[in-house]
Amino acid sequence: MAEPPIVVIADPIDRAAIERLKAGPCRVIDASGEPSELPRHLADAWALVVRSRTKVSAALLSNAPQLGLIARAGVGVDNIDMVAATSRGIRVVNAPAAATTSVAELTIALCLVLVRGIYPAMVSTKAGKWERSSHGRELAGKTVGFVGYGRIAREVAGRLEPFGTLSIAFDPFVTAPVDRTTLAPLSTVLRSADIVSLHAALTNENRHLIDAAALAEMKPGAFLVNVARGPLVDETALLAALRSGHLGGAALDVFEVEPPTDRELLAMPNVIATPHIGAMTLEGQARAGAEIVDEVLRAARGEPLKNLVVSPPGGR
Repeated sequence: MAEPPIVVIADPIDRAAIERLKAGPCRVIDASGEPSELPRHLADAWALVVRSRTKVSAALLSNAPQLGLIARAGVGVDNIDMVAATSRGIRVVNAPAAATTSVAELTIALCLVLVRGIYPAMVSTKAGKWERSSHGRELAGKTVGFVGYGRIAREVAGRLEPFGTLSIAFDPFVTAPVDRTTLAPLSTVLRSADIVSLHAALTNENRHLIDAAALAEMKPGAFLVNVARGPLVDETALLAALRSGHLGGAALDVFEVEPPTDRELLAMPNVIATPHIGAMTLEGQARAGAEIVDEVLRAARGEPLKNLVVSPPGGR
């Protein structure tokens, strides 16, 4: 009888998902509590389950000669060397819909906190002050500009519409409107939006897409929200735009380096910073675990995969 395929879990995922995986036709090794020991667990691994913590580099893959599947319990795969995976014939799957609601809700929360000026009011009140002067503006009537208009951005636009917002979006991969959002070039989005919300995947081509020139195009007093990937924004240029008063504020759930090292940016009173928690709700993590386990079990049974990111020739 053939040995069951070995699935190595590199990063923590939902416990119920792990138990369901163990009940399937797999042998599960949970290495999430000892990341430094991960390479030695990969010698006989058939599948590797990761979130964002583990960087699946060519060097890491060299420890896994039998690997046929990388399963990302989340959306982005920028922590996976796709070239190395493709060259090895390793299939990559993800859980694209798991975090949609969680990230969309965080985006809306950040928009409200930024525009209304809630964060400074909270800080001053907790410090014993009682400052009841004008605090911010209304979200109603504001234009929200989306950079990247995929699943999450569309969910945000739909949930913001009852607030009375208008939506405009730039996405080179979306060629026709899918809702009442207006599609436009990036420069038009930047110049028109009261809030610019980033929802693009990170690629080599769009690193520092929001640089000094892009920030200068934004409306005076506009806000920037980034719940996508930190390197989309040139943080040095962002700090300069905030210091000069050109931008009204920024809300950042992601950073160029995580944890962030630019204490000056974090110390700005009009910067809201959260520790990459967009997908980190109980419900979102449960969905991510369930969706990725479904894919691993389908692969183990030889069934067609639903969320294949890359399917190279000769994949196992």
